Amino acid sequence: MKFRKKLRIVVENSSTRAGRIFNIAIQILIIISIALYAVSTLPDLQPQAVQLLEGFDLVCYIIFTIEYLLRIYVAKKPLKYIFSFYGIIDFLAILPFIASRQFDLRALRILRIFKILSALKLTRYSIAIKRAAIALRLIRTELVMFMTIAGIFIFLASAGIFYFEHDAQPDEFASIFHSLWWAIITFTTVGYGDVYPITAGGRVFTFFILIIGLGIVTIPAGLIASALTKAREIVEERREDEG
Repeated sequence: MKFRKKLRIVVENSSTRAGRIFNIAIQILIIISIALYAVSTLPDLQPQAVQLLEGFDLVCYIIFTIEYLLRIYVAKKPLKYIFSFYGIIDFLAILPFIASRQFDLRALRILRIFKILSALKLTRYSIAIKRAAIALRLIRTELVMFMTIAGIFIFLASAGIFYFEHDAQPDEFASIFHSLWWAIITFTTVGYGDVYPITAGGRVFTFFILIIGLGIVTIPAGLIASALTKAREIVEERREDEG
């Protein structure tokens, strides 16, 4: 038990010298692994470079796995840690290693930046995160409703453009599922130009979809801005009450 307590101080308490060294080492490893993951996606890498990157990636997986198991071991309530926000992120970071790397989730390591902010114990970040959490709670019902409506419109847009363009472009609009990509990029008003309508009906339909998309995209921005303002007021009131 004494060993477990000592280990807990190192793993969880960043106010001690050993705890700071442990946390800084993990943080540096997270940043390096994210950077090297991005480098590994570059085309035309030399085989030696690929092999070196894969070797370092394997080392990262092993260290992150050991860290994850240590945090479970030292936690007062292991299940609470496992199903916590940081516990889930830690697990996702090592999931490809556990699953024989059949699918790539290495990009999720970027989420561990939240752990770095937590370890640094910067008050301004913790307050900002608290405000964001309150804001999301305030508008969660509206966001669910928005996502539902957006999903309905995206499906209708996919079906509509399929109706107008399938005969003219059977390869690009082979099915409603193939049309989903066009619907998503049109609703978000980015329009990459890789898939676009060529029929008169399709272009008129696209015009109306773009107008609707402009309105839909602005809804969550307004909701979030309003909720953050309300969350700021709530946090300030709480701080005044505590003071």
